[in-house]
Parts: sequence; structure tokens; C-alpha cells
Amino acid sequence: MLDILDGARERLARASDPVPCAVATIVSAQGSVPRPVGTSMLVGADGALHGSLSGGCVEGAVLEACREALETGGSSLRSFGFSDEDAFAVGLMCGGSLEVLIQPFAAPPPGARSPLGTVDDPSPAAYVTRLPRDSDVPRTVAPEGDDADDPRAVLLAGDGAEEVRGALTMLLPPELLEAGSAQVAAMLREARSGTLRLPAGASTIDLFVESRIRPAHLVVCGANAFGQALVEAARPLGLRITLCDHRPAFTDPTAFPGAEVVRAWPHRFLAAAAERGDLDARSMVCVLTHDPKVDVPVLATALRLDIAYVGAMGSRRSDHDRRTALREAGMDEGALSRLRSPIGLDLGAGSPSEVAVAILAEILAVRAERRTVEPLRDGSGPLHARTAASR
Repeated sequence: MLDILDGARERLARASDPVPCAVATIVSAQGSVPRPVGTSMLVGADGALHGSLSGGCVEGAVLEACREALETGGSSLRSFGFSDEDAFAVGLMCGGSLEVLIQPFAAPPPGARSPLGTVDDPSPAAYVTRLPRDSDVPRTVAPEGDDADDPRAVLLAGDGAEEVRGALTMLLPPELLEAGSAQVAAMLREARSGTLRLPAGASTIDLFVESRIRPAHLVVCGANAFGQALVEAARPLGLRITLCDHRPAFTDPTAFPGAEVVRAWPHRFLAAAAERGDLDARSMVCVLTHDPKVDVPVLATALRLDIAYVGAMGSRRSDHDRRTALREAGMDEGALSRLRSPIGLDLGAGSPSEVAVAILAEILAVRAERRTVEPLRDGSGPLHARTAASR
């Protein structure tokens, strides 16, 4: 839901012509599935369609379910899985199964608060939905007014215990509030998304929790054609991108759209960013400067940090010389083993754009913990990561 939240808000907030919409969100998954839990698709009453749940194999059925929700105003859960009997039936040909929450949202009355908050709201830490059961009266998020005490979803703007407990008072009965708040808060701290099942007498109350944390940070060192191509290629990945170079003449921000441009010596910037907490275990540093007086200090700094990826561009001779200089600077072999140099996968890349693809391909492989990479046709495992049941 969070990936299309801003678009849904804007549609409902149009002053002259608000557009109702329905949102389909994957709330649980089993087996091999194309998209993870939390992925959403938006369907507007005007026919607009944004997002995808499966890459195409269940979109038609989900579209019809969203149109039905717009007509009835009721939320529902739908299941989709592999069909052995008919290869063209509604199902996931990759062999997995999905449970999808369908939610309609209508524009609020004049003066009332939107069920999705306002466009000016800060990015939420999580979107928490109480899933409908067959016995529930079909309804969507309640507007302010007589039904405000029985909403079906809330936005959390933080992961503190009091914030979570205060928000969940609108979703849970008092006897489940303490246990539910503790479990939701733990999911937010760990940036987990999934469905939380709470026993409620002879039945259960199910909460779908979708967490959002800040994007992983990609630091590109080197304001040149290769840095420019890498920034451009990385933009669709949803990363926070910083381009760092100490040369004022080369660091025109308009040349690197989508990136924060920092004019500083890269090793000094990296040390300060780590001190501020702007780097974490998911962060990546790509050194594309081709200049030993820049490369060695920034690599020495990066390799001492707990980050996911450190890579440096250059020939094999340059790599040999760099590693020698890093050893002389006190870098041990364990740290040097983390250095991806020469940077990127061996794809036969030559141009800056091709090299950017090779670098991002290596980053994806590292993030997926793939020690070797081969064509999919030569493998035998699932194409998509197998997802354990989240319910």
C-alpha cells in the first residue's frame, strides 16, 4: 500500500474532481511469487491503473475485484494460486499463491479528513489494516463522524510504543491492545511486513502491517560520465542516491537528476555520513574516480564501515596498485576481501551506460547473497525467492 499511497491520496484530494479508487495489496504469499508482501495496485474509478501484483498473471481478476469494490464499497480478501487444470485460468503460473486485500477509498465529505491522511503528511512508518473476515460487514476505512470508532486502517508516523498503542486503539479491542501493540512495534523496528493474527475468543483478528523504512543509500564517488550513468540507471531502484566529488567545476546538480550532489572529499563525506547515521548495513559505495589520491582514502574509510557493498572502478593493474596502497595504509586481508574491484559483473560492458548496468547487476547479486551468477536457463531453482507463509 505504501508504494502507491501518495498517488491514492492525490486522487482523493482533488478539489474540483476527486476520484474514488480501490487498492489491491498482497498481504500474504507462499511459494514462488513475482512480487513481495506489501506490493499494491491502484484502480481508479476513472479507469486509471497503477502498479502490478504479479507481472500480469492475476491482474485481470484483481482489476475486476477492485471494480466490484468501487461499486459496493466493501473490502474483501481474495486468494490466487497455481491452477493445474487450466494453464490459462486465473492463477500464478510460477507456482506460488497470494492472498490479496481489496480496499475501496472514496473522497471524504467536505471538511472531513481523508482516510489516507493528507498529501502533506510525513511518510508513515507503517500502514496497519484490520483484515476483513467473512462475518464482517463490508466496509472500508471509516470517515470521521459516527463511524470513526470502527475504522479498518491507520497510518503510523513512528515506531514508539506510545504512538503504536495510541493508533491501534482504533483497530483493536482493549483486551488485545497490549499484546497487539508490542507485536506491531517489533515488526516496525525490524522493518518487517506481514499479517499478524491475534486470538479473540473463538475467532481471530488479523492485522496486516506494512512497514516502511528509509531507502538504502547509494554513494557514488566521481562526477564523471560513469557516475552520471550510474545515477541515472539507479534511479528506478528506489534508492537514496548521493553523488560526491571534491571538484566544484564538475558537481553541477543539474547534471545528476535524482541524486543529492555533495562537493567534498569523498572520504571526509563518508566519515561524516557514518557519524550522522546516514549509512547502515544496506548502504553501497561505488568509487568511480580513477584517482589514487581520492580512491585510497575513501576505500580505506568505506571498508572499515558495516555496509553492504564497496566497489571501485579501474583496470586490473589499477586494482593491484590500489590494494597495495591499502595494505600499506593498514588495511587487513579480511577487509580487502570485501572490495569489489574491478567493479561490476563481467557482462562485456564498455560504455558508461553498460558499465552502470554491470555495477547494479553486481549490487543486486550481492544483496541477494549470490556468490555465483549464471543465466536463468542454466539453473534449476525457482525464478523468484520462495516466500514463507506470512499468516
